[in-house]
Amino acid sequence: QVQLVESGGGLVQAGGSLRLSCAASGQSFSLYSTAWFRQAPGKEREFVAALIWDGGVTYNTAYSDSVKGRFTISRDNAKNTMSLRMNSLKPEDTAVYYCAAEWARPTSTNGRASYSYWGQGTQVTVSS
Repeated sequence: QVQLVESGGGLVQAGGSLRLSCAASGQSFSLYSTAWFRQAPGKEREFVAALIWDGGVTYNTAYSDSVKGRFTISRDNAKNTMSLRMNSLKPEDTAVYYCAAEWARPTSTNGRASYSYWGQGTQVTVSS
């Protein structure tokens, strides 16, 4: 099992940047695929980005169309952390951001139900 804790959220003006972090506890973090999801008020939780373990030593990245080119997902297995660098933020990026993890590979990269482990979320607010 793995426990996840997000940090780094806050208030930023449109066009600004934020970096979210997700700290994982537990063993064998490198064997988990990880992802970021977000949930805006009144909306369902949606996929943002993922790092999918390929079974070896690398991870394949995936992004939603709405953040591609603006957000960058990364991880440091030595530190058991995952990050989301968010640039050119827009008011529509306002949401609670969650990190998620699944042992090996999720059945669906962008499927909320495919991830078994979740953090508590961190609020990101982008003002216009």
